[in-house]
This record gives sequence, structure tokens and C-alpha cells, in this order.
Amino acid sequence: MFKKSNFKEWFDRYKYAELAATSAALASSQFSRIFDGLTTAYFITFAEYFAFYGVIVFMAYKKLVEANKSLDSNTSLRDVLLLVQNLFLEFGYPAVLDFFFIRPFCMYWMPILTGNHVIGIILGKITADSIFYGLAIVNYEWIKRKK
Repeated sequence: MFKKSNFKEWFDRYKYAELAATSAALASSQFSRIFDGLTTAYFITFAEYFAFYGVIVFMAYKKLVEANKSLDSNTSLRDVLLLVQNLFLEFGYPAVLDFFFIRPFCMYWMPILTGNHVIGIILGKITADSIFYGLAIVNYEWIKRKK
């Protein structure tokens, strides 16, 4: 169903955002020394989202501006609104499920189940990311086919 080139495309699309999100998750996990597990789980989730979507929006906008420049065209409000619409289609329901349920659940329970805070956070992130990217990639491919 998917070719090797699909995996490279997905990796290239998400790699910098994921690096920022992982860094934010590990840094914000240090708040577990101050707050309880559930509060820290949501704090980690918020920090990851801020980092991830900051990079995604920046890169998508930069790519849009560069594409328009190559066509000797200015980036219009309509272009930006279409970009935002496609990002909502790609990440909408996966982000809602991930933010409110999947990621906090994984970030709360994995450190408890492993008995190690750092390993638990990393395993929780990998588990949550697997579900999130599975859903987001299906949407991304659907948007590409729609164009």
C-alpha cells in the first residue's frame, strides 16, 4: 500500500516538528518534581503541542511563500486560509483525541508501569506518537489525493 518514498516524505514532513516536540516533552517532564503526575502529563502534552505545531505552521507557511515566489506571485489571504484549512484537516481530530485522551493517558501511566520516569515518558511519547501519526498520515494522504 505504501512505498518507501512515502515514509521518506512523512519523515521529512514531521522530523523537525517531532524533534522540537520531543525536546519540549523531556524538558517539561522535569516539572514532575513540583506537580503531581496528572498535572505533569497535561503540562508535557501542552508543551509538546506548542513546539510541534509552531514548527509545522512555520514550515508550511515558509513552503507556501517559497512556492508563490517561484511562480512570481504574492501570498494572498486566500492562500493562507487554504493552508490553515488543510492543517486542520490533517491534524484536527487526531490532535483532539491525542491532546485530551491518548497522550495524557500515556504520559501518566507509562512512568508508573515502567517504574522509571524518563523511560516511561519516552515510551509514553512513542506510544502516543504512533497513534497520532497513524491518524494524521491517513489524513495527509487523503488531502494529497484530493488536490
